[in-house]
Amino acid sequence: MADPTSLSPEMVANWDRVRQRLKKEIGDASFNNWLRQLEFAGLRDGRLNLTVPTRFLRDWVISHYAERIENAWKAECGARVPAQVQVRPVEAPPVSARDASVSEADLKDGRAAVSFEQSLAELGAQLDPRYTFESFVVGKPNELAYAAALRVAEADGVPFNPLYVYGGVGLGKTHLLHAIGWHIRKRDPSRRVIYLSAEKFMYQFIRALRFKDVMQFKELFRSVDVLMIDDVQFISGKESTQEEFFHTFNALVDQNRQIVISGDRSPSNLDGMEERMRSRLGWGLVADIHTTDYELRLGILQSKVQQLGSKDVPPQVLEFLSHRITSNVRELEGALTRVVAYSNLVGRPITLETTQEVLRDLLRANDRRITIEDIQKRVAEHYNIRISEMHSARRARAVARPRQVAMYLAKQLTSRSLPEIGRKFGGRDHTTVMHAVKRIDELRQTDSNLAEDIDLLRRMLET
Repeated sequence: MADPTSLSPEMVANWDRVRQRLKKEIGDASFNNWLRQLEFAGLRDGRLNLTVPTRFLRDWVISHYAERIENAWKAECGARVPAQVQVRPVEAPPVSARDASVSEADLKDGRAAVSFEQSLAELGAQLDPRYTFESFVVGKPNELAYAAALRVAEADGVPFNPLYVYGGVGLGKTHLLHAIGWHIRKRDPSRRVIYLSAEKFMYQFIRALRFKDVMQFKELFRSVDVLMIDDVQFISGKESTQEEFFHTFNALVDQNRQIVISGDRSPSNLDGMEERMRSRLGWGLVADIHTTDYELRLGILQSKVQQLGSKDVPPQVLEFLSHRITSNVRELEGALTRVVAYSNLVGRPITLETTQEVLRDLLRANDRRITIEDIQKRVAEHYNIRISEMHSARRARAVARPRQVAMYLAKQLTSRSLPEIGRKFGGRDHTTVMHAVKRIDELRQTDSNLAEDIDLLRRMLET
């Protein structure tokens, strides 16, 4: 590292001009947040050597401002020089302290700003670079949540507050939150975005209580532009954490700051959450992510094949996995990764047989037993009748025919006896079930529409 005291007045003057140009280009707020603590350490080995006080600031400057700094140096000094940013030793004297144009108060404010940003970074979790809007596969089960997340990420204001996204494990909630964070930082690096799990929020709050540092905790969380909390159900039953989160929520809403929250169920169904908190969570837009359908699962796998760079995965393997692994996108993608890795490591081609062999344990775990309740629910949805009609005594054809279809499927897809099936349909006699099965079997031979309905229902229940 060059000794800053050996820098010539001309070099210092050049750097001063570069700093002023950068300040004009990006504005006072961004400059104070991110570039004020940059120190010029001279030119060496054809590089513009700069230092910052923390690793966090170094990484941020390199990823967001390196090219802009190089362009500013070329504009002021006539030659483009690659910028190298390093973390300076704590004892290193800052160049700006010798610069008469920068006051001691300015330096103090600058150090405070860096310390503040570093504290925010330490409170939150790193965003995963894999989770962007570009890598998110959109389908009917998640299209509302995706559109809402993109709207929040692209808005200059606050379109919904909060945006609450909920759904089961592995359906893409965390992916969307990370994508929002990346998109906002790309559009406006000066915005303070913090993402963390509800569990980490609770941990940080307890830590602040233990070290009597609650005021700094409050100031940090209430200073952000965008707060994203993942898996909010974790703080259900945690009264003190809910209390602090409630006040943080209100403070950010009052300041028109964006809040994005994910959970495993809708706000109204969050057991152990205070009523006022459930009410706040439902204030803005609530978007659910349904269980994936076959088309979406197939699209996810096709996208994953491109990410893995594998061209040797037969379409029938993707179709097979899409049918068999239905509940969890992470598990689905992991299954494909496992098959591709096996092929690469062992040197065997990817076939349907090898896929079944490699994933034997996973496929066995996903073989679920179809219940009569599953059949009743699916048939009722298909024919747009209430599920209670499956147990009622009504004989109108609009109700009786779907009920017969459900009995037929129960006989075909479950191991239940006729009397057991009858009891599940309002206590009917086994002869009623036998008649229904025989009647639907006959109609399937002559009624093509009914045959198509039954085939569709069967596929939906088996996948």
